[in-house]
Amino acid sequence: MRTQFCDALIAHSQNPDVVFLTGDLGFMALEPLRETLGSRFINAGIAEQNMMSVAAGLAKQNLDVWTYSIAPFIYARGFEQIRNDIAFHNLSVKIVGNGGGYGYGVMGSTHHAIEDYGILLTLPNMKAFVPVFDQDIGEVISGAAAHPGVSYLRLGRGEPPQNWDVPAYAPWRQLTEGNGPPVISVGPLAGTYVAACNSISIDRRPNLWAISELPLSLNPMPELLVEQMKVSGQVFVAEEHVQQGSFGADLALYLMKAKSVMIRMNHLHALSHRFSRYGSQTYMRQQSRLDPASLMDMIETSHQARGTA
Repeated sequence: MRTQFCDALIAHSQNPDVVFLTGDLGFMALEPLRETLGSRFINAGIAEQNMMSVAAGLAKQNLDVWTYSIAPFIYARGFEQIRNDIAFHNLSVKIVGNGGGYGYGVMGSTHHAIEDYGILLTLPNMKAFVPVFDQDIGEVISGAAAHPGVSYLRLGRGEPPQNWDVPAYAPWRQLTEGNGPPVISVGPLAGTYVAACNSISIDRRPNLWAISELPLSLNPMPELLVEQMKVSGQVFVAEEHVQQGSFGADLALYLMKAKSVMIRMNHLHALSHRFSRYGSQTYMRQQSRLDPASLMDMIETSHQARGTA
């Protein structure tokens, strides 16, 4: 998504107030943006905390401020400044983290961003954008720019199946349709499930939904999804994030407050920052049982259990 992000921000930078700060990253990808912005493109160096304070000062001057780095660097190293300098003052700074989830796979646990949106959404005025497909980036840039508070953009890698038409962007999208239970997946992970869901006969095919904007309080569920949950009596959630602070936890609280006690939630989530071996993002997902086969196994196991109940 990094290339698409660069292109979309170049288009957005027709606004003369756009300022872009990078934590010494984006080489061999963001050069076109640097050429377009000129002096408005600032390499803040390997100093993420200072970059966030500078961004706060620029936003205080009503500039359109974007900050960029590898995901765990930008939200973890600069968290105090994001909290104190940006969020507490309700400043509109856009925080862009590349390689969300297990995106940097073999680089190890220091580079895994599997608690990012959970941590940031504890702050006031925060909204998180987790695009599913490369084609989403333009709309996500517009949405983040329009949000009056601080925004976090978690960039990953769009993974739609081959020869499948990516639907137009929306905060909620139904990607597959059937008579099976609803499945909600956050961000690019949703694209990895499309082929597996469509391989199941329609009478048991899951209704796969992708969510791209968090939290639920700013992006309520569509009525169709709520109805599917009521009919099925259950919902499956899959996200490349630890359980604490997750979308699944947000959904569980929502269901409890709505007194939807008859809806069972089955949650697939990141199990650990590290396992016995290092590996690619695909490998790390498999270890956390976030791969398509594991999701299908959970759905089938649930179906069998309900059939014998």
